[in-house]
Amino acid sequence: MMKLPRRAFLHLAAAAALPLSARKALAQAYPTRPVRLIVGYAAGGTADIVARIIAQRLTERLGQPVVVENKPGATTNIATQSVIGAAPDGHTLLYVTAANATNASLYSSLPFNFMRDIVPVAGLVEFTLVLVVNAALPVHSISEFVAYAKANPGKINMASFGVGSTSHLSGELLKLVTGIDTVHVPYRGGAPMITDLVSGQVQAAFDALPESLPHIRTGALRPLAVTTAARAESLPDVPTIGDTIPGYEASSWAGLGAPRGTPPAVIETLRREAAAALADPAIRTRLNDFGSAPWPLGPDAFGAYIAAETEKWAKVVKFAGVRAE
Repeated sequence: MMKLPRRAFLHLAAAAALPLSARKALAQAYPTRPVRLIVGYAAGGTADIVARIIAQRLTERLGQPVVVENKPGATTNIATQSVIGAAPDGHTLLYVTAANATNASLYSSLPFNFMRDIVPVAGLVEFTLVLVVNAALPVHSISEFVAYAKANPGKINMASFGVGSTSHLSGELLKLVTGIDTVHVPYRGGAPMITDLVSGQVQAAFDALPESLPHIRTGALRPLAVTTAARAESLPDVPTIGDTIPGYEASSWAGLGAPRGTPPAVIETLRREAAAALADPAIRTRLNDFGSAPWPLGPDAFGAYIAAETEKWAKVVKFAGVRAE
């Protein structure tokens, strides 16, 4: 286990030593300075843009700037470690994503225990993934895709935007529940994956809906089904995979987390203000533009969901024999 830096340790110790009255006073005054929202992805991507949409509205509601800081690398583990080492006073938050649930099984060892060291604060958004195929592939539904894959084992190249990503694991889950045999072709990001999918270098992929939507509209890509439990507002005529394969569900998602020891009153303030922000119709419209929907879970429900996702994807990772690169 990695040791905390001395400064971070002293912050944690000082917070724990505060009398109850002092901790209540701190919570009532919160926030007293700008709040840092640490995002484990590079600036400009969908995760970063959505985080900034939420941060802007939280800034207005909290009365202090909520500043997004990008700390990409190690599949969000660098960002997670930086928040774990921060003072537990609500002024440093983690943009929690599906990667935090899968990393526990993708990495053989980590210098932290996510479920122990990060406190769930609130669910924010759920992202839709869509199974798309090159228009030349002779399938028009998920049932036809499965039948074609079974008739042509090892001949469909299934792309993803990275080893261990939700794109990759959604494909592995489909293989697990249907018994099909496809070849995984990982890319370093969604843009090069889509380029090769449109050109026919690969035949299928689970992609983030906003990335594929322009190509779906031109007819270069054919959507077969979405991965979430409900249909996507931007593709209302496209069914869910679960409509054909009961029980199949996969999505990307994001929420807020805080260092262990953050006062409950501070967490409640953040939950309340996040829920109010997500209830704003203007925010809902902006989130829908990026293939996401408001997902206002409280701390308990969000924590239970993370635990369930961690267990679910561990089985898929084991089945596929995936290891982080």
